[in-house]
Amino acid sequence: MRFDTLLVANRGEIACRILRTARALGMRTVAVYSDVDREARHVALADSAIRIGPADAGASYLDIARIIAACQASGANAVHPGYGFRSESAEFSRACRDAGIVFVGPSPEAIEALGNKSSAKALAQRCGVPALPGHCSGADIEPRELAAAAQRIGAPLMIKAAAGGGGRGMRRVDDLADFEQRAHSAASEALAAFGSGELLLEQLLEPARHVEVQVLGDEHGNYIHLGERDCSTQRRHQKLIEEAPAPGVSRELREALGVAALRLTSEVGYCGAVTIEFLLAPDGAFYFLEANPRLQVEHTVTEAITGVDLVELQLRIAQGEVLPTLLPEVSWTGSAIEARLCAEDPFDGFAPQSGAIAHWSFPQHLGVRIDHGLAPAATVPRHYDSLIVKLIATGADREQARLRLIAALNETTVLGIATNRDYLIRCLSEASFAAGTIDTGWIERSSASWRAPVIPSGWFAAAAALRVDTAAQRHGAHGNFASTGPRTHALPMRAGAALRAVAVTPENGRYRVVVAAPADAHQPAARLETAPAPVVHEVEIVGNEAIVIDGARVRCVARLDSAGGFADTLGSCARFDDLRGAAVRRSERAGSGTIIASMHAQVARIAVECGQRVAQGELVATLESMKIEHHVLASVAGTISAIAVRVGAQVAPGQLLLQIIPDSVAGHPGTASAEERND
Repeated sequence: MRFDTLLVANRGEIACRILRTARALGMRTVAVYSDVDREARHVALADSAIRIGPADAGASYLDIARIIAACQASGANAVHPGYGFRSESAEFSRACRDAGIVFVGPSPEAIEALGNKSSAKALAQRCGVPALPGHCSGADIEPRELAAAAQRIGAPLMIKAAAGGGGRGMRRVDDLADFEQRAHSAASEALAAFGSGELLLEQLLEPARHVEVQVLGDEHGNYIHLGERDCSTQRRHQKLIEEAPAPGVSRELREALGVAALRLTSEVGYCGAVTIEFLLAPDGAFYFLEANPRLQVEHTVTEAITGVDLVELQLRIAQGEVLPTLLPEVSWTGSAIEARLCAEDPFDGFAPQSGAIAHWSFPQHLGVRIDHGLAPAATVPRHYDSLIVKLIATGADREQARLRLIAALNETTVLGIATNRDYLIRCLSEASFAAGTIDTGWIERSSASWRAPVIPSGWFAAAAALRVDTAAQRHGAHGNFASTGPRTHALPMRAGAALRAVAVTPENGRYRVVVAAPADAHQPAARLETAPAPVVHEVEIVGNEAIVIDGARVRCVARLDSAGGFADTLGSCARFDDLRGAAVRRSERAGSGTIIASMHAQVARIAVECGQRVAQGELVATLESMKIEHHVLASVAGTISAIAVRVGAQVAPGQLLLQIIPDSVAGHPGTASAEERND
């Protein structure tokens, strides 16, 4: 069926990416948006846009009836679902078909066969595609039956959400004594993310690599694969870095993977783009993992080495065009690596971040592609995925692509919220990654000792100089991408520094700044007074372009507000607070028993009652943010004296959750916060 108007049933960078290709093909485009996305970039890029509901995804982007109504109201005769939300929904595909709207993706029957992990695994076994031992739970399985299946499989094993991916609803079980709790947690997260608590149990293979094959099929029975991608760089089962081709995969292995992927795809008469994922063992044996009947986040690296536009192919296939005509042959050139920049603090338990972005800027490098959905005055809502931008570097070989990506990340600036930029740079710079010898457990094993980079004293000197520079104060900004006027942002963030005073002798933009280390050597402060082993920096502010620190010109992007500001220079991106004239707040005493939220979230569970005794590290509550559960643990052993929130409540960083009277303090609650960790 031919169509001329496309509605993109998604948001963020993927909506912008689809809109770009659709408009290049001459199609009229329609965006949809929730209340918090009214000013989003994808709304501005489309020819028209329709509101589909409140911020909650369940009442907007996941609401099939609202999406169909938006198509009918806008005259859209086709829908592209992107990835996430309803992209793997057989119900959505069927609703579009029933309404006479082209669904740019597979039929509902194909989604039911491949989109559900349990049915896809059964299909693979029938087709003779290797698969690991496991158990498909079914939708209404009794917990006792699921536990018995776990006993048959044995530990270690993986619990997976059958209806979705992205690491949600996945739990590793090393001790079967923990199975019941982890299965309950996985089912709860899966139900919230995908609308189904159905689970799949699978024997854990380790060490192993995550290798996937991109496949395309058309309605005429033609199938082709575009090679493989390696997605082994994962944290908590969520991909961070992806690349194509996969390191160390021979031509023979690539062919074997492709044959298996095509066999599975053709079995269901698949039409469109699909990714078949495998686990690759050290001996070269591979096992079916799952199928994703949609466009993948990491489709960009395949595009980079093949020169094809996968969204364009999806749109043309959906209109009945023939694959051999669209792609008479496929060739692979060079290497490509993608990094996912996310709004999260990897050095604080990967706590998700949300709120206003004070400033963002990305590099314009040869060989680097940037996919994002940020508007000039961007905000990261807490309701959706934490992905901000994808950086894709290409090169003649893997090493060139790796070095280009590191350079691009070093010149990427997001001020106002914490991101995983430094964590990504650390990953890419590790010897194991450079050698291409990693597996899916590499980050978990290696990153336990990683710490947030120590901010150099020159960074504090630059921040101090900017803080008192009259031009910077007047414009509220510094850097090549500076805004034209001051903007104030009071964001709940971990402070990067505390400027107690600035040692400056201003003269034509030149400053002498003394930086001395207080008791915590990791958090030096710029001071006026003499201190042990002070460091003196000469700082010159060069117009609005750069800063010269001790004679070296460096890149610096900063945004100033009434309390301090944000600065990105010398490899560090953080907030600073100007405390001149203000009393320094005493640090909260560790172990006092005050449990506070460290993120914007919804209270999903309160696991304790007033008067209950808890052990240090015991689960006391569960928060849900960006569709991921975060466990709140007791900071001390003691007795619950107060519960300040209820299930379903929305909380903000710093908000009181619970109070514990520590065993060591007889009846006197203190003021320290517990940390929240992802399970």
